[in-house]
Amino acid sequence: MFFALLIVTLIVALVVCYLVARAFDKPIIHILERIVGPDMAQAWAKYIKFAIYVVGISGGVRIYDLERYLPQPEIYTPEGKPVPTPQLTLTIERWVLEIYRTVIETLQALAWMLLLFFLFALVAYVIIRIWGSRKEQEQS
Repeated sequence: MFFALLIVTLIVALVVCYLVARAFDKPIIHILERIVGPDMAQAWAKYIKFAIYVVGISGGVRIYDLERYLPQPEIYTPEGKPVPTPQLTLTIERWVLEIYRTVIETLQALAWMLLLFFLFALVAYVIIRIWGSRKEQEQS
């Protein structure tokens, strides 16, 4: 059951990343065309799309949280008696919760990544505008 949950969360994270990448494809390209020019914009847009997938999958598929569903190794007391370790079972409710958590955490990771991208793009745009206006004043 663990492997099925891992594969399902990976697929859900991939689908969410694909939808976000499609939704932000044109705005990212337009912003990059203004900052780095049309010839470099496509290459940078591919890199941003790659980053969307990496950040989204790593944020959505939480390996350490999913490890709770694996059988735990037996722990022994100093006297040699086994200590009972509880193991979570995958019920329908837990499946729904894990899928919901995958969607939310994928979106959260992508929101932070895109916020940083747009903040840096805004700073770069302002610098380019200031630099361009200074060049025009010097030429006049």
